[in-house]
Order: sequence, then C-alpha cells, then structure tokens
Amino acid sequence: MLFSDIIMKNKIYSENSFSRTDVKYGLLDVIGQTPLVLLNDLFKDDNKTIDLYAKLEYLNPGGSAKDRSGYNMMLSALQNGKIDQDSVIIESSSGNLGIALAQVCLLMHLRFICVVDVKTTESNKRLLKAYGAEIDCVNEPDTETGEYLLARIKRVNQLLKEIPNSYRPNQYANIYNPKGHRPAMEEIIDSLGFAPDYIFCAVSTCGTIRGYSEYIKEHNLHTKVIAVDAVGSVIFGTKREKRLIPGHGAAVVPALYYDGIADDFIQVTDSDCVIGCRKFLKREGIFAGGSTGAIVRGMEKYMDKIPDGSSVVFVVHDRGERYLDTVYSDEWISEKLGFNINETED
Repeated sequence: MLFSDIIMKNKIYSENSFSRTDVKYGLLDVIGQTPLVLLNDLFKDDNKTIDLYAKLEYLNPGGSAKDRSGYNMMLSALQNGKIDQDSVIIESSSGNLGIALAQVCLLMHLRFICVVDVKTTESNKRLLKAYGAEIDCVNEPDTETGEYLLARIKRVNQLLKEIPNSYRPNQYANIYNPKGHRPAMEEIIDSLGFAPDYIFCAVSTCGTIRGYSEYIKEHNLHTKVIAVDAVGSVIFGTKREKRLIPGHGAAVVPALYYDGIADDFIQVTDSDCVIGCRKFLKREGIFAGGSTGAIVRGMEKYMDKIPDGSSVVFVVHDRGERYLDTVYSDEWISEKLGFNINETED
C-alpha cells in the first residue's frame, strides 16, 4: 500500500465513528503514545528524593524512538512531492533510523538502500535485511578525518548521483526529524498531568532532543533539558575521540544542533553506557540499548544538581536486543573496554 493510500484511509478512518476506538488502522498508527513508567529501584541507594519516570520509546513498533522521525520524514517527503511510488530512498544509519525507514519503506513498497559501515552490528544488519532493505557497507573510514560517519555520507551522496529518482531523508539536517519527536513531550505532560522538572535525553543527530526542547520553549515550560553526550563526541565542542557504542554522540556537529538546544549537558564513556545498561536491567527489569545506559550513568553523575522533590523523565530510546553483541556481551566488554562487568557494582 502506498503512503498516499494510507493517508487517505487514515483520513476516512478518523472521520468515521467506531465503537472500538482502541483499534489501530495499521502498524504506522501504532507509532507514538509510548508508556511512561514510574521507577522505584534504579537509584534506591542514593540519598535523594525524586520522582523518576522512564519514557519507553523502545516500545514503538520498530523498536526505537527513531520510528517517530523516520515516519515523519517520509510522510513530509510524500506530502511535499519529494518522493513518488518509483523513488529510491537512500540513507546513512548505524541502526535504529535505518530500521525505522526500512519498516516505513516496506509499507510504502519503496526500494530502500541503507549505507552502514563495518562497525554496524550483525543483529542490526539482519534486522534491516528482514525488512527488505538493501545494505551498502562502507569498509574504510574517511581518509581525512578517520571517521566512518563521513565516509558513509560520501557514499550516500555518490549513490544519489548514480541512482535516478533517489532521495535522502537526511536525518542530520531534516527539520521533520525533531518535529516527529515533539508529540512525545506532549504525551509526557498528558500522562503526568504536569510538566516535569527535568528531561534527560541522549544525543546523536539531535533530532530527539530538539523535538523536546522546542516544544518546551514554545509552551514556556519550566522543564530543564539535560543532554547526555558521549566522551569523544564533538556536538558540544569537545575533542573528537574514538567511540564504540553506536547511536550515541557524533563525529560532526549535526545541522539540527543549535546553541541552547539543552540547558546543560554531561558526557559519559562507553564503559558508562555498559554499566548503566546492566544496572537498569538488574534494578528495573528494562532491557534497553546503549544510549539509555548512558543516561542512567549521566543522571547518577548529575544527581547532586537536582533538588530533592524534583520530577525527572528520561528517554529509553531503543531495545537491548540490538546490543547483544556489544553492551550485553561479557566477552566484547572484556576485549574492547578492558574490564570484567561482573566485578563492577551495579
């Protein structure tokens, strides 16, 4: 079914009266409205009284918050005449956005080429293939910077020149990326009945955090947005260094970034991501991805700045299954990060 048909049938569906309002029209209609969960045990040992909530974005049908941006970017491209039924979609992704686009393109019957690199996990590549995506793998980093991201983008641009009627959503610069995340902040307020004091969000393309931040600013809310970045990421002007956890931090400053996008930021290491993920799973039973572990550790380090009695929400971006070969592999941790996870405190 083409997206134009989906739009029309969604319009017909919404204009009719149904007795079962909880029935969704199709898979894309399930995107969003993810649950907000009150956590009781994550920071139970800290001498701090806060109300802590997790926004479970990993329960989107494609497994991550990127379902929101992938769907919104493709919908806008269709509505603005940038794609048609014969278009070829090409994008660079280390995993989640690629999977989200593969899901949408499958439903639109569009050819999708996802440019990955050698650091992309086998599980993510298998997921992409299962959704029907074609994988184009970059085997060498950019010669000037040594970064795979820039090499992937150069490969995307090459394919765009070679393939007629091709289109790149460009998650790093497409304003419809953050616009897809704005409803999540509204959902949080609707669930709580008030705006929380703090939102913690991991950063990479800056789409998610920009969506939250812009909603907060436009509605003049008191909520403070705290970005959790990776050590080695350049988003906030710090030195570029090697990073291992995909989907967290960036080797170049995304076009979606602007000064003031967050009220404050904190950086964490790859080891922090691992420790945070394991603690989150052990304490709350939530099997989340690397950027969520980063937020857990970031919140721990930031806790002294949070007043007692505050309400805090953080984004659980994606599922842990996508990190079985990395974050949840004791062997990978020992080989790549040089420590025994079982000897660390939770």
